[in-house]
Amino acid sequence: MGDMEEQQTWIAQSRNGDHAAFAALIRAHQPMIHSLTYRMTGSLADCQDLAQETFIRAHQQLDSFNGTSKFSSWLYRIAVNACLDWRRRETRRSQLHDQWGQNQTTESSGANDGAALDELSREVQAALMKLPEKQRAAIALTVYGGHNHAEAAKILGCSETTVSWRIFSARRKLKKLLSKIGDCHE
Repeated sequence: MGDMEEQQTWIAQSRNGDHAAFAALIRAHQPMIHSLTYRMTGSLADCQDLAQETFIRAHQQLDSFNGTSKFSSWLYRIAVNACLDWRRRETRRSQLHDQWGQNQTTESSGANDGAALDELSREVQAALMKLPEKQRAAIALTVYGGHNHAEAAKILGCSETTVSWRIFSARRKLKKLLSKIGDCHE
């Protein structure tokens, strides 16, 4: 991901309008942002859109990055907020569809996205999507993003205790959901 000094140079150059420097920041952080947005949405198409939206927001808000936290933590917070905004939009869209007719299919998106993923990965992702979004964000940041509870708390704007409780609750729910899936395959 480049060393911190190199990233600070890219940030400074980006603030001065250097598009190549911002492209370097994107390349350095794209895998972790894609991973987070996928874990939050469960859709490859949506995760790519949200990763792009994250980088657009970051570019627009670059002057607000004050360097008190790691750039990656600041970027994660933008990505989590973009995902939460997406979820609210999707919920409103779904409610509108439901109001217009019962014959609408709301679960069709993403059916082909996971064709290359193995069955277990699809089942785990499906279970993740059944978690409340704040629990899903805590799991995505800690389990898949490699952040400790303190870092996740900063990104999510809550206490470490809250993050720990969300992870505890999420793991308990995932265990139940995945055990049901295991029972179906026996």
